[in-house]
Amino acid sequence: MLVRDAMSPVVLTVGPAHSLRQAAMLMAARRVGAALVLDHDTTVPGTSGLGILTERDILVSVGSGQDPDLEPVGAHTTNNVVLATPDWTLEQAAAAMAHGGFRHLIVVDGDEPAGIVSVRDVIRCWAPARADANRRPTALSA
Repeated sequence: MLVRDAMSPVVLTVGPAHSLRQAAMLMAARRVGAALVLDHDTTVPGTSGLGILTERDILVSVGSGQDPDLEPVGAHTTNNVVLATPDWTLEQAAAAMAHGGFRHLIVVDGDEPAGIVSVRDVIRCWAPARADANRRPTALSA
């Protein structure tokens, strides 16, 4: 199975100037654990202006006493992201997430964001297949 089969193609996108509270409200309304952060004004060579903000990033900020109304998303964005392609296998995606210690991968098709795949997406795809593979025939009793 491929990343394209598991990913969420509709992605919440926020800008670096949004507040953490605004991002959290949008994430909660969409019931997602991550948002793409697009910074169209990025001028740093070698960067795409693409990052990710996760619920964990918001939790760390609020837990350390920062005001979510004053904290900009850009100050909490992960910019050195691992990017997957739709043609990656779910095994490749799971290995990248396990190796990197994160739960979401941005999926890009060429230079454009195509979606996000999460650990939950991978589990959702694997669970029925694994359950069927592990099911053993039972003996009928007379």
